[in-house]
Amino acid sequence: MTTATKTGRLYGLGVGPGDPELITVKAFRILKEVDVVAYPKKRQGSKSYAHQIAEMYVRPGEKEMLGLVFPMTKDEETLKTAWAKVTSDIYALLEQGKDVAFVTEGDPNLYSTWIHMARGMQEAHPNVEIVSVPGISSALGAAARLGLHLADGDDLFAIVPATEDREAMKQALESHDTVVFIKVAKVIDQMIGILEELGLKENASVVTKVTSGEEQVWRNVEELRGQELNYLTLMVVRKS
Repeated sequence: MTTATKTGRLYGLGVGPGDPELITVKAFRILKEVDVVAYPKKRQGSKSYAHQIAEMYVRPGEKEMLGLVFPMTKDEETLKTAWAKVTSDIYALLEQGKDVAFVTEGDPNLYSTWIHMARGMQEAHPNVEIVSVPGISSALGAAARLGLHLADGDDLFAIVPATEDREAMKQALESHDTVVFIKVAKVIDQMIGILEELGLKENASVVTKVTSGEEQVWRNVEELRGQELNYLTLMVVRKS
């Protein structure tokens, strides 16, 4: 009599903002226990932060490493096809009884690729057990690096994706004591203009690749006007 193989467990593993030491004990344990470590893979071959951090804790050949390519596009059909493939590839491993950890920068449930993966897996294969493991976000890493208190007492704090919607960005600043704008590189000039209008330019700092070995910090945001910045750049504005 044959025994059916139990479907493996899928983990969303937050490995922090860049510094390999900013990984939780639980994430470290799961990296050691799972059969497969999946990670976002860039088409040009360079390693993502999450991949680099995972490699610090997994010896070569110790377990299967699965690189997954996620297209940088807003085309719904392209994304739908890509996500279906990713879900299928991972489920093929889970179906063999293998536990899979998908490593992601920061926290898996905060503006992360993991959110789409977990949702797609739940819809396609509701039998799969899905577990997310919290990680330190870039916003928290930036606060520590800049020596800032993000919120105290009744302060209002927000994490906001920076967009070209000028009024929405302005309202976010007016409505909160502290705002962390992520993905700010593409609208840096606009953001500097809004800060100037609100008299908050001296209250802002910008950090690229926070806590990593490639980290850059600007406390005078005026220096960045007209500059091209890395995608992994954020701005912290603290009013007081």
